[in-house]
Amino acid sequence: MRKSAALIAILIGLSGKLSAQKDFPEANRYITRATSYGVGYTKILDTYLSPQEYMGVEGRIYRESMRLTRLFDGNISLQNIFQANLSYTHNKVDNNNTFAGLVNWDYGLHYQFRLGNNLKLLAGALGDFNCGFVYNLQNTNNPASAKAYINLAASGMAIYRFHIKNIPFVARYQANVPVAGVLFSPNYGQSYYEIFTLGNSDGVIKFTTPKTQPAIRQLLSLDFPVLSAKLRLSYLWDIQQSNVNQLKTHTYSHIFMAGFVKELYRVKHKDGDLLPSRMKAY
Repeated sequence: MRKSAALIAILIGLSGKLSAQKDFPEANRYITRATSYGVGYTKILDTYLSPQEYMGVEGRIYRESMRLTRLFDGNISLQNIFQANLSYTHNKVDNNNTFAGLVNWDYGLHYQFRLGNNLKLLAGALGDFNCGFVYNLQNTNNPASAKAYINLAASGMAIYRFHIKNIPFVARYQANVPVAGVLFSPNYGQSYYEIFTLGNSDGVIKFTTPKTQPAIRQLLSLDFPVLSAKLRLSYLWDIQQSNVNQLKTHTYSHIFMAGFVKELYRVKHKDGDLLPSRMKAY
């Protein structure tokens, strides 16, 4: 315990020293933004609809932005992630199919430990908001299952910069793990008609922990220049699981993505117009 505390103190001290050495008061105005599109393989289980696991293809869009803030002498960064996916899957005997989709928004802060010019370790927390559905094409009484849950997630990241033949690369690994949250789930055998029409909604909102909702999102990405642009290649391993109200669900996704990275400069309105109106596109 003492060794861990000492290591954290050393990292914070080194981070603060490096930050003081590079005093850029406008650093919080620079935004790194990337939009990626991907496709991959997914496995879906929802025992509210079927005891069988469904497998198939998934498409996903992933949009991320990061910038520094003024908090803790500029050592806190803000991350904003929006992603949406849609999948089409089939069961093992290939006699039934499902459609599934999920929209996810993550918004959080990380403390940056700057271990030299090339390596950074980030640690923080994210607000994790999710909403989606699973639709079974052959079910009649209960054809669909709604997904809605909110989590507070612990988040860690490592960013490493290196060169290969004078070409700059940026490699990143990130993992987000929910530690507490709230989840909507019908009870076993309960229909949505009972919940929303008859008002029998007792027990459909559950507080979750890593025991009842073990989940993790892991991302590997590599940024590198291509002509005048910067390309990002990514691999996302997304595991979402729950075990509440005698119902089990899971979604295991392996997604490969490609997109482009942009560096933007944020102009505050109080700074006034930098260009006369006749010179603007709008």
